[in-house]
Amino acid sequence: MTDTQRQATTESDDVLAVPLRHPWRWASALVLGLLFAWLAVELWNNQNIDHATIGNYLFNSRILSGAVMTVFLTFAAMAVSTVLGVLVAGMKLSANPVLSFLAWFYVWVFRGSPLLVQIVFWGYLGLLFSEIVFGVPMTDIVFLRANTNALIPPLVAGLIALTLNQTAYSAEIIRAGLLSVDSGQREAAYSLGMSPLRTFSKIVLPQAMRVIIPPMGNETISMLKDTSLLSVIAVLELYTAATRIASQNLRQVELLLVITIWYVVMTTALSIPQHYLEKRFGRGTGAQDGILDRTLSRAWSALRRRSDARG
Repeated sequence: MTDTQRQATTESDDVLAVPLRHPWRWASALVLGLLFAWLAVELWNNQNIDHATIGNYLFNSRILSGAVMTVFLTFAAMAVSTVLGVLVAGMKLSANPVLSFLAWFYVWVFRGSPLLVQIVFWGYLGLLFSEIVFGVPMTDIVFLRANTNALIPPLVAGLIALTLNQTAYSAEIIRAGLLSVDSGQREAAYSLGMSPLRTFSKIVLPQAMRVIIPPMGNETISMLKDTSLLSVIAVLELYTAATRIASQNLRQVELLLVITIWYVVMTTALSIPQHYLEKRFGRGTGAQDGILDRTLSRAWSALRRRSDARG
């Protein structure tokens, strides 16, 4: 057999791989896109919506102030609850039965009761205790005595309620992340002479973060929206600011659309760093780039090509 015949025989035996096409995916995406566009147009063209009111109050000073307060409450509550969550998670994983029970009881109480009830409890704590006294129990020795409503105003009460409630959830998330790391890796690190602190920071924590970051990111976004519950104790966050304006101009739907836009913007802003944190700590796990990565990569490549062409 000549070389030409052998090559022809080999080529005839080759299998041509054709990518599997999914036309129904594109068809369903098109239908959903058209449905969403139709709903958006119908909502925008609704005669009962005053578009001028939306534009006038989108950047209103009271709305902006409420948005800033919402962001402050979110980050403050999440920062403190994360620190407390680490402590509670460590207590629950402790071999000490007393510490483990106290951590379990704390999580049981705060996860078992509604957040709204906890907010109301802290907001109206002055009805139970008119004064808060710090001193030696069962004696007349008093170091500090203060009016409860003055010591715990609505803003502080709301922050306490959000923080203590979130601590219970953060503790369980952190505990799950720490348990996801095989104990053999700690033992291997100790056998190499690594200290417990170095083992935790270099071996355990980077792997646990892959499990911790996604739910903690979701909890942060939920916290952003849960701040609207503080309206029941008159904390001037975004929702409260909008409802007060609506009570004056009677444009409830328009103000709800205004704060919806702000919540969507803030949620999107929080989703971006969460995405890149997940990507950073997920290196080496075979995770594929998402649509955001591909879009940004293509945009960056196009800018570089345009810059090279100009140069």
